[in-house]
Amino acid sequence: MKEKIRCAIFGVGRLGYVHAENLAARIKGAELVTIVASRKESAEKAARELGAKKWTTNPQEVFEDPTIDAVVIVTPTKLHAPLIIQAAKSKKHIFVDKPLTETLGEAEMVIREIQENNVYCQVGFMRRFDPAYAEAKRRIENGDIGQPIYFKGVSRDPGSPPEAYIQTSGGIFLDLAIHEYDIARFLIGDEVKSVKTLGNVLVHPFMNKYGDVDQSITFMNFQNGASCDIEASRNSTFGYDIRGEVVGTEGSIQIGSLQHHDIKILTSRGSAYDNIPSFPIKFKDAFQYELAHFIECLQKDERPQVTEIDGKISLEIAVAATKSFQTKETVMLN
Repeated sequence: MKEKIRCAIFGVGRLGYVHAENLAARIKGAELVTIVASRKESAEKAARELGAKKWTTNPQEVFEDPTIDAVVIVTPTKLHAPLIIQAAKSKKHIFVDKPLTETLGEAEMVIREIQENNVYCQVGFMRRFDPAYAEAKRRIENGDIGQPIYFKGVSRDPGSPPEAYIQTSGGIFLDLAIHEYDIARFLIGDEVKSVKTLGNVLVHPFMNKYGDVDQSITFMNFQNGASCDIEASRNSTFGYDIRGEVVGTEGSIQIGSLQHHDIKILTSRGSAYDNIPSFPIKFKDAFQYELAHFIECLQKDERPQVTEIDGKISLEIAVAATKSFQTKETVMLN
């Protein structure tokens, strides 16, 4: 087993910096060597703060460095495909934040390159590694609720990202709801047969310019007869609200809570608790565990749990969901 996996990270925005911190300080077996960012100041600052040996604004330096084993891609989605293709051709293993690519055509291209060059790829669907969701999956496989027949997912962001982000995000179904599409497949243990979506702009009028919405619902049927509904919202002013429930033939599993710390304050005015404010706090452990899994798989020469194929399937669902919203019709998947 290889002692250290030498890594480069592309992108040190909010999530990129979280991954960089984990590689630098929290994941045994990983070594953060190079930081790549579009802005010199960002790359240099992150390298200095995290102790990375190198920084650059030129991705090609990483691809030409024979000592780099793996890349972690946390860039805007439009850059995923070219970076993945270059990494695969350079024999670098790949961790890429969701979605795998911007389009299905790009997904097919990157899958071909990944497989032809015999490198591993993991897609950043961190909810699979969150302790609560992982335990729910274990209980389902253990038969604790019988056969899973229904999934209900809630994914509510505290507000909208800036307009510049929404403009290139791909829309709420690709950018936000895709996490729920992946976790629904994971927990139900089957593939999606059909998708029907609805959505509205309720709070952020600028989204109309981009054909996007800030409130949506997705209805999905699975091939085995199970079904689900998924709410994706940009309007959760009260906190970061991520929850799920799997209903089975013999019981139900409820997953997650809006409550941040496991305390309640009781006064003469009533009771209260503090809400989870943001996704880095909600999924702090999950982000670390998913990257630790990637590094361990590379050390053991094993295929990661969430592959490029999972990435493409979830992208197919998101594309179908977007099409359903645009056409107001149910969309069937292959």
